Amino acid sequence: MYILGINAYHGDAAAALLKDGILVAAAEEERFNRVKHSAGFPSRAIRYCLDEAGISARDIDHIAISRRPVTHLEKEIFFIVSGRPSYSKLIRQRLQTVMEYHDVAEAMTRDVGRGLRAEIHDVEHHQAHLASAFFVSPFGEAALLSLDLFGDFCSTMLGRGRDNRIEVLDKVVFPHSLGLFYTMVTQFLGFPKYGDEGKVMGLAACGEPKYLDEVRDIVRHEPGGLFTLNLDYFTHHVHGVDMSWDEVTPAMAPVYSEKMTDVFGPPRGSDEEITDHHRDIARSLQAALEEAVIHIARRLRETVESENLALAGGVALNCVTNSRLLKETPFENIFIQPAAGDAGTALGAAFYIWNQKLGFPRVYRMGNVFTGPAYSDREIGESLEDAGLRYEIVGDIAGTVANLVADGKIVGFFQGRMEFGPRALGHRSILADPRVAGMRGVLNERIKFREDFRPFAASILEEAVEEWFYWNGPSPYMLFVHAIREEKQGEIPAVVHVDGTCRIQTVGEKEAPLYHSVIKRFGELTGVPIVMNTSFNENEPIVCTPDDAIACFEATKMDALVIGKYLVKKGG
Repeated sequence: MYILGINAYHGDAAAALLKDGILVAAAEEERFNRVKHSAGFPSRAIRYCLDEAGISARDIDHIAISRRPVTHLEKEIFFIVSGRPSYSKLIRQRLQTVMEYHDVAEAMTRDVGRGLRAEIHDVEHHQAHLASAFFVSPFGEAALLSLDLFGDFCSTMLGRGRDNRIEVLDKVVFPHSLGLFYTMVTQFLGFPKYGDEGKVMGLAACGEPKYLDEVRDIVRHEPGGLFTLNLDYFTHHVHGVDMSWDEVTPAMAPVYSEKMTDVFGPPRGSDEEITDHHRDIARSLQAALEEAVIHIARRLRETVESENLALAGGVALNCVTNSRLLKETPFENIFIQPAAGDAGTALGAAFYIWNQKLGFPRVYRMGNVFTGPAYSDREIGESLEDAGLRYEIVGDIAGTVANLVADGKIVGFFQGRMEFGPRALGHRSILADPRVAGMRGVLNERIKFREDFRPFAASILEEAVEEWFYWNGPSPYMLFVHAIREEKQGEIPAVVHVDGTCRIQTVGEKEAPLYHSVIKRFGELTGVPIVMNTSFNENEPIVCTPDDAIACFEATKMDALVIGKYLVKKGG
C-alpha cells in the first residue's frame, strides 16, 4: 500500500511517500525549484517520491493532505463577523484556502500524472505535526506538543500518543500563537523574511534580557498551563495574517502595532546597524519564548504521565528552547524529527492515515533522514564534464576529506541521498576546521555571506560528546544546543558561540557511516573528533543535484568539492 503525504499551498511545501508503513522518500519542493521555503503545490517533490519508489500516480492508494480548512470553521466565522473592521478580507483569505485545498486532485492530474485512483484525506495541520513527531519516534507512549504560527486556525496542540493512536487533549486557536509572537518581534527587529526567526535566535545570545518584563507583557501565561497574547501589540486579529506568495516564495506583512514602538522605540530597518538595544530585545524575546514553552510542557507533563515528549511545529526548530525543555522539565526524553516545521506535516499526514485512520501498527522508526535524491557516480561525472571541471577520482573518500579539512581547507561535501528538513547533516554539507579561530569569519565572507553574529554548528562523533560538552545524549538532527566544556572551548573556537554553547549534531556510525568515518579520521589527525558543518548553499535552498553543487562551488570560494568519488580543487 502506498500513501502519499503532501504539504501544499503553504510555506515549505513537501511530499512524503510510505510503502506499507515504511518511509520510502521525502523531500521539500524548494530543493527542486530552488525557491527558499517554496509554497504552492509540491509537484516536483511528488514526482521525485514516485520515481524513487518506481511507481506512477495510479499506484497511489491514499493521499493525505496536511490541511483541513473546515476544522475550526465555526470559530473562524464567529471571529470574522464579530465586528472586525477587515472581516471581508479575512473571508476572502479563508475562501482562497478552501479553493486551494480542493485543487489537489486536479493539480495531481495536471502536474504528476493521469489515472489517479487514490482516496484523498484531509488531516488537520497540528494533528499532522503530532503524527510526524510521535509515529516515527522511538517511544511506545509519549506526551505530544505542537507549536507554530497557525495552521487550520490553530497554533498549539497538546496530546497523548500510545501505540498507533493519538489523542488530542487541548489546543490554542487564533489569534493567540507563540510562533506569531516570535515572528512579530523578529519583524520588529528588522528581519522581515519568511524563516528569519533563526537569525534572531542566534542574535539573542549576544544580548541581555533587559526587556524581559516588557516582553512578558506580550505573552501571558494562563493558570491552566496555556497562554494568551496581549493583542495590543499586534494587528493580525484586526487585519488578518497577510500572507502572499511571490513566485511561490512565502511572505508575511508586518503584524506589530504602534504599541511596540511606544514600548520599545522605533522598529529597526533591515539595513540599519544592529545595536545593543536590538540585541537585548532579541534576548528578552528568546527568554520569554523559553519560559512560555516550559510553562506549557510542565502542564502537559502533569496531564500525561510519561517521561517522553514528542515535539513538532516551527517553534520546535528553536534549538535553544529545546535544550531548556530537556534540562528544566520532568521529561527525560525528547524526540523531534528533523523536518519539524511545516514540511514535516507531509510526513505526519501520511503516517496519520497509516496508523490512526487505517489502524495499522507502527512498523517504522526514524533513524537517518537521508530520504531525498541520490546520484550515481556516472551522473556526477557527466555533470563535472559538462561544467568543464578537472577532477580526480579518490579511493579513500573519508581520508581525503579529513586531510583537506585538517589542512584548513573549506570543503563542499556531497554524498548519497539528500537530507529531509532544514539542516545539512553530512550529505549536503560544507565542512571546515573548528580549531581555526577565524574560520567563522572566513565562511561568512567567502561562502555564506550572512550576518557575522550567526553561529556555526558542529558535527561530533556520538561516542565523544561527554568529553567535549556538559551533556551526554543524542542530537542526531542538530536540534539541541549544549554548553562546551570550559577547558575545551579553546580547542574549537570556530564553533563556540558568544555564550559558550554550540548547536551540535551527534553522528553515529550506523546512521551515517561515511560521515562518521570522515569525523573519526579528522579526529585521528588532530585529536578533535569534531568538524564544523554548515549547509551546502549560499543564500538559496540546500543543493540537491550535482549541478546545484557545482554551481555553488563555482560561485563561492570553497577550496575543494568532494562529490561522490570525485575530488575537484579550486584552480585544479
